[in-house]
Amino acid sequence: MAQLVPKLDAAGVNALLRKAFPGANQAQTLEIVQVGPGRLHMVAPYRDGILRPGGVISGPTLMSVADSAAYALVLAHIGDQLMAVTSQLNISFLRGAQPGDIHAEAELLRLGRRLAICDIRLWTEGPDRLAAQASVTYAIPG
Repeated sequence: MAQLVPKLDAAGVNALLRKAFPGANQAQTLEIVQVGPGRLHMVAPYRDGILRPGGVISGPTLMSVADSAAYALVLAHIGDQLMAVTSQLNISFLRGAQPGDIHAEAELLRLGRRLAICDIRLWTEGPDRLAAQASVTYAIPG
């Protein structure tokens, strides 16, 4: 497999997301903290309203963070092609995500001309206590 080289660094991806989604609260709060070859680390700061009964972070919130991390990872490697869209998202919830910042470690498993396949690991307590793992496929415009 060819070496994956990002076209955008963390600051570039953050700027692109804020430009593309100027009115979206999530795009303004998500922070890409690191981009590397085939990898990205993102943090979604904790905010009120994301807990489900039982005091853990809701599944839809984790799914949204996983999808956002995959989108950011794809953009980091293909550049300003904002029309890339989710074509598949499969998530496994491994344990309740305790209240706190949500970390997403995203890895690009395959980057083709039409599809990008990503693995996303989510946690709040630490990378050794994963709350969820997602496989996300993005369709890339041609």
